[in-house]
Amino acid sequence: MSTSNDLNQLSFTVSGFISKEISEVYEAVADPEKLSSYFTTGGAQGRLETGESVSWDFHDFPGAFPVKVLQAQFPEKIVLQWEAENTTAEDALNTVTFDFSSVDNGTRTKVEITEASWQATESGAKAAFGNCMGWTGMMAAMKAWLEYGINLREGFYK
Repeated sequence: MSTSNDLNQLSFTVSGFISKEISEVYEAVADPEKLSSYFTTGGAQGRLETGESVSWDFHDFPGAFPVKVLQAQFPEKIVLQWEAENTTAEDALNTVTFDFSSVDNGTRTKVEITEASWQATESGAKAAFGNCMGWTGMMAAMKAWLEYGINLREGFYK
């Protein structure tokens, strides 16, 4: 029996607060050198700018990942796409949206990361949960690096 409440696709949003101003937090994601300091253990190639294709490499996961930048709106939003298994998207690309909001009179930034388009299946849920863990880890690593200069990711996955 089918109802209008059927689950057709899986998505998630993770969020957190970083005690830095919005432009600094945005740049920690958009600037490949900064991103490589705490997240892309194999390095990031290319700045996140609208219409660009860049590469993110992780030594603790196989290979470099191509990333398409759909939107880079300083300092509030970055929207990108990358290849995913078990996706509902016809082009096999999931969409990842970073939303940055200035809070506490500009002294902190709320970061929300949303990733969407997994199939509502067991394998789709496993892939979504894995990426949810990854983005949560990325946000924790970004906070530690921006606020304290500590690289949390080094040695975390292997």
